[in-house]
Amino acid sequence: MNVLAEIEELIRLEHALFGDTLLVEPASTKEEKVMRRPKQGGTDDLFLFDLPQSAKPATEAEPWGKAETLEELDSQISGCLKCVLGETRTKFVFGVGNSRATLLLVGEAPGVDEDAQGEPFVGRAGQLLNKILAAIGFRREDVYICNILKCRPPGNRKPAQEEVDHCIPYLRKQIDIIKPKLILCLGLTAAENLLKTTESLTKLRGRVLEYEGIPLMVTYHPAALLRNPNWKRPAWEDVQAARKLHDELVAKEVR
Repeated sequence: MNVLAEIEELIRLEHALFGDTLLVEPASTKEEKVMRRPKQGGTDDLFLFDLPQSAKPATEAEPWGKAETLEELDSQISGCLKCVLGETRTKFVFGVGNSRATLLLVGEAPGVDEDAQGEPFVGRAGQLLNKILAAIGFRREDVYICNILKCRPPGNRKPAQEEVDHCIPYLRKQIDIIKPKLILCLGLTAAENLLKTTESLTKLRGRVLEYEGIPLMVTYHPAALLRNPNWKRPAWEDVQAARKLHDELVAKEVR
C-alpha cells in the first residue's frame, strides 16, 4: 500500500469512528475495519474496531432501546424530531390496544384524523377496520394497532424512505415488547418495509410469511377498500384466513 492509500484508509477509519467531519466517504460497514496496534512488548497485533454508534442497531444505540413497556417507550420517543414530520405533526401517533395482544395490525402512517387525535385508525378507514375486526370476532381493544410511521406525512403522501428509516426502529421495538403471535400488515407499505421485499401486494396476499420468527400475513389497507369496494371480498378472505391461523397459533402455545 502506497503512502496516499494509507492516508486515505486512516481518514476513512477516523470518519467511521468520530463522525461526519471529513469529506471522505466512510468505509463500508460490510467490510472488516482493522488496523495495527502496538503491543506493550513492541510487536503488532490485529484488532477490530467496534462499529460506530450510528451504525449500531437503534435499540442498542439509544436510551429508548431499553424500554420494557409500551408506556415507557411512548414517553421516551413521543418528542421525536429525527425527520421533518416531527415539525409538521399535530400529535405523535404511537399506537393503541392491548399491550399483550396476540394479533398486531400494522398500517402505513397516520392520516388527518389520526394526527388530530393521536390515535391510529380513527377516521373512515379506522371505522371500517373496526367492522372488519368485529366480523372476525375481535374488539379493537383485543388487538394492537400501529403504523410504520408515527407522524402524518403532509397530504397523506406515501412515506419517504428517510422517514421510514428513522421511524421503523420504534415499530420494531413495539413488536419486541408486545410479542404477538401473528402480524397482519394492512397494505403494501407496511409489508414491504417489515419484510424488506419488493413483491407486489397480489403476490404477498394469501401467504404466511415471517418477520423475525413471527408469522405475518398481508391484506389490503382499509383506505384502499373505501376507494375500491371490489377488493372487499378478497380482503374478507384474507382476514378470515388470518383469524384461523391466529387461533391455531394461540392453541399451539396453550398446549
